[in-house]
Order: sequence, then structure tokens, then C-alpha cells
Amino acid sequence: MNKMILGTLTAAMLMSLTARAEFKMAVVDTQKAILETKAGKKADEELKKEGEKRQKEIEKKQADVKKSEENLDKKRSVLSEEAFNKQAQELQQDVMKLRQSAQKAQSELQKKEADLLAPIADKMKKIIEKIAKDKGFAMVIQTNPVQKTVVYSAAEYDITADVVSAFDKEK
Repeated sequence: MNKMILGTLTAAMLMSLTARAEFKMAVVDTQKAILETKAGKKADEELKKEGEKRQKEIEKKQADVKKSEENLDKKRSVLSEEAFNKQAQELQQDVMKLRQSAQKAQSELQKKEADLLAPIADKMKKIIEKIAKDKGFAMVIQTNPVQKTVVYSAAEYDITADVVSAFDKEK
């Protein structure tokens, strides 16, 4: 009876080892891969230019509001209370418009980023699937150094460079 149990356990262990040997897994840092592709670099550059443009617009509006605030402070002693309160209220409205403008710019930048990166990410997913199938990987795990989803992986299982290369070769 003991020999039978021992034999069954040994067979189960061997089957487990065999199953592990057939299971291949890879990792890919899709964020890094996207930013290293030609299309990703182009999208990133376009987003940076747009962001800088929006930032300059916001900074100009901030300077205008600050100048208005300084002018109001200088006029405070010569204005009637009613006139001062009216101008202070207008300044407060300008500050609110500035905040709304900054939020709108941020929202538009995020939408543009999503619009630019979505087709790249879709293409990237197809390439990752193809590489995984070609190399016999049963699973590909997305890594990200910021989120630390994968604590460790051997370099030989990282297909990020393969994905970037294949992405840039496809038209």
C-alpha cells in the first residue's frame, strides 16, 4: 500500500515538473516599448509640443490675472468700497476662468494622448500576441517599473526589445 502511494506521489511530481517545463512565460514593459517605437516617440513629441503650447497660454493668463490683482491692490486706497468690491469680484471671476481654462487644457491633452496612443497600443497588443505565439509563450505579463507588478524576471524572458523591433518593422 505504501509503495502504491509513493508511486502515485512520484508520478504526480513528475507530471507537475513536466507541466512546468512546458509552460513558458514572458514579460514586456509596454509603456517602455511604446515610448521606444518610432510611432511612440512621434506621439510623445507631439504631446510635449502641445503641452508646452498650452502651458504658455496658461502662464500668460496667470500673468494677466496677477497684474490685475496688483493693479487692484494699488488702487485700493483711491477706489470707493463699491468700486473696489466690483473689481475684486471681476478679478475673482478671472481667476475662476483661469482655473477652468487650465482644467480644460489638461482634459484636452489627456484626450489627445489617448487618441494618439490607442492605435499604437492596439498594434502593440497584436505584435505581443504574435511574438508570444511564435516563441511558444503561454503567457505574457505586463511589467511596469512604477507599479511593480512584476518584482523580478530574468532578462531572457523580457520581450520588450523584440516588440519594439517588430513594431517598427511593420507598416
